[in-house]
Amino acid sequence: MKLVACDVHVVAVPPPHIGGMYWIFVTLRTDDGIEGVGEVYAASFHPRVMVPAVQDVFDRLLRGEDPHRIERFFRRAYSSGFTQRPDLTMMGVVSGLEMACWDIIGKAAGKPVYDLIGGRVHDRLRSYTYLYPVNARGEHDYTNLDLSVDCALAYAEQGFTALKFDPAGPYTAYSGHQLSLEEMERSETFLRRLREVLGNRCDLLFGTHGQMTTSAAIRLARRLEPYDPLWFEEPVPPGNSAAMGTVARQTTIPIAAGERLTTKYEFHDLLRAGGASILQMNLGRVGGILEAKKVAALAEVHYAQIAPHLYNGPVGAAASIQLATATPNFLIQESIRRWEGFHAAVLETPIAWADGYILPPTAPGLGVTLNREVVEAHSPYRDRRLHLSMADLPHDFRAQSDPAWKHPPA
Repeated sequence: MKLVACDVHVVAVPPPHIGGMYWIFVTLRTDDGIEGVGEVYAASFHPRVMVPAVQDVFDRLLRGEDPHRIERFFRRAYSSGFTQRPDLTMMGVVSGLEMACWDIIGKAAGKPVYDLIGGRVHDRLRSYTYLYPVNARGEHDYTNLDLSVDCALAYAEQGFTALKFDPAGPYTAYSGHQLSLEEMERSETFLRRLREVLGNRCDLLFGTHGQMTTSAAIRLARRLEPYDPLWFEEPVPPGNSAAMGTVARQTTIPIAAGERLTTKYEFHDLLRAGGASILQMNLGRVGGILEAKKVAALAEVHYAQIAPHLYNGPVGAAASIQLATATPNFLIQESIRRWEGFHAAVLETPIAWADGYILPPTAPGLGVTLNREVVEAHSPYRDRRLHLSMADLPHDFRAQSDPAWKHPPA
């Protein structure tokens, strides 16, 4: 079996762009006609850069190769250009191509991927979603507490047992910053009100996106502790694991982090620093399914758990589901609501979800197939914006109406 072709599909996500502005899917084909699909989660460059990058990696490292040789492909890509170190964009490309290889391997074997990486451990996967409160104009309004409470109650009625939200203020290219007293008060009020309304029905996941300095994160964590959130997510920027460890040692709230990290090496650094007890690798960025399995094994040694991140398309989600199903120290999987809307439309068969849980597929490979008509109808992506963006200006202590605060969660 040899790989002979690679196609890249950049799919524009329709408004309100839940899951990002676009998704980058790759399909690989073998000389015996098996096709596999993967997803690249790399947002540093525009798709006009990423498409030829994907094609370059395929042409140099995978064309004519056996898709089963995952380790060989990973090492050659990891060391490409004499780098031999984690490279966020290269690993995004590798992740998409690698999961497409696993899709082919599973189809050739007639088995779901989880049966090839240790076998099914979990019969169903607990999931959570962000809150997506909608105002009277049909817009998502993440600052409105009353709407957020109503949204949380609705999601709890649907069966969710864990909900995430980020009320801590805008994220900018200049973060971390010190939070204002108003931002800290808003954050505490959000958590307190949701705990009062939901009681023990739902775990509450306090999301942030590296907004804070170490000292600001510690100040906020102490205000949040009485309401017992399941985690405090990426409170400081991801470049300094020791700083994350400092926050972790100053709070009783578990720290979750990792959506912006890649490869076992960066996660090992985070674990060694005591920076997180819940690892949130994204399967489209970390280096693929096998690399994520290795990260999960590192976590297991540290008595840490995994909660795979997902703010992209359903193919990356399908890979996460395969990993989670076969991982003993799996905690919870990020969902985007109940996988309805465009996440369902772009697949031939949507991801199965019921009563707060994802149901792992039994089909071979990743268990998903792209709906080519929908893919083609939403290609190419013509906007200039990246998958996700941060504010270009520093955090303004007084600007509570900062437009960056209106950005959707990641």
